[in-house]
Amino acid sequence: MFALSSDNIPSIGNFIHPHSPLADDLQDFVRQDIDLETPPEAARGESLWEELREQGSELWLDTGDVQAIESLWNEDFSGLTTNNSLLNDQVQRGVYDDLIRRTDRMLQELPLSQRVREIAFVLNARHGLRLVQRFGCRVSVELHTDFAFDCAATIANARRLHGICPNHFVVKVPLTPAGLLATGMLRQEEIPVNMTLGFSARQNYLATALANPSFVNIFLGRLNSYVSDNQLGDGYLVGEKATLASQREVSVFARALPESQTRQIAASLRDAEQVERVAGVDVITMPPSVAKQVRQQPPASWNSRRNEEYTIDQTTYVSDATLHLDTLWSISAEVQKLVETMILEPPKNAEELVQAARKQGVTDLFPQLSREEVAELANESKIPRHANWQEKIAQGDLAIDSLLTLAGLAHFAGSQQALDERIESSIAQDYGSAKK
Repeated sequence: MFALSSDNIPSIGNFIHPHSPLADDLQDFVRQDIDLETPPEAARGESLWEELREQGSELWLDTGDVQAIESLWNEDFSGLTTNNSLLNDQVQRGVYDDLIRRTDRMLQELPLSQRVREIAFVLNARHGLRLVQRFGCRVSVELHTDFAFDCAATIANARRLHGICPNHFVVKVPLTPAGLLATGMLRQEEIPVNMTLGFSARQNYLATALANPSFVNIFLGRLNSYVSDNQLGDGYLVGEKATLASQREVSVFARALPESQTRQIAASLRDAEQVERVAGVDVITMPPSVAKQVRQQPPASWNSRRNEEYTIDQTTYVSDATLHLDTLWSISAEVQKLVETMILEPPKNAEELVQAARKQGVTDLFPQLSREEVAELANESKIPRHANWQEKIAQGDLAIDSLLTLAGLAHFAGSQQALDERIESSIAQDYGSAKK
């Protein structure tokens, strides 16, 4: 794993130190009236889910909506995944307006931009605590998107989140160079990390080998949609193939290295058939709509697909020399060499990791986009328009996995902006304009 010291981690600054008096005050504040000592009751399990768990899969729900969870929750489920988009849905309904204003009164000495980030931190923590209190399960909680490329800020805020609910919170950290380095340090402190927005076996191979996150993801539904929505092929089984390939790589580390604790999550599921096709993966996280569909259309029996190697009929696709689909499920010699190099000579910062990847010829793993390209990606939402990126992909300067990771970050940043604007609006209603 990466070995860093706090002396060589660059940062944009403007975050609260985990052990400062203000951090302690906010921790106490966010815990107010939350009871984590009384175990919540859960409905008895159902044979449908029990049989799926018997294939080796832990079951989570992919939502922060309490009402949606309650309609499905039982003792077969053990985790919830939230994100800034899901939290933003709750915030926009006005559920947390009073909490926003009360938090703001504690932070009057901070500049507005930092105040807004801190309020967003409190919202994520408070909502996560409400979920823990109600369902008594593991909950993945999100950091502010401003910190996605900031190693020091990620570490500091992850420590704070973990300190609020160490027995249940899993901190979501994005799969960026800074996120990888931060995760390596956090895992040395035994802080659980869900490394998010992964789309390929090679991304998760790198993350598992170098940072040992608690969980890695394949957002398989988005992979299939990228291919089909852009009319590059039918997209059938692309995400599933990448998920199972990633599971195999993660499992190799788990068997070979006693300290490796990484588990694979199958995420972004779109229908009940996809659940059946990834049965046996370490963790399956389902949106409520998909869980309901599984209930309505259960398979005759569950069979583990953990060792399945799905075949993609690439004769129906745009030339693979243009798409480089193999990067989604294959580990190249260059990526293996990069991992070996980084284990022997851990990078001191994110830039060194990026340069090491380029030196090994893995130029498409951590692409460097211009400001205009980042803006274009943000406009395209979660599923980018392939025509705008096909030249870079064909040339090896970009790949489907790294493009979708950046697109996912851009989408979450948009949700974060909407959430931040709601915070500012709520502050303004209570105090008048707070802008400086």
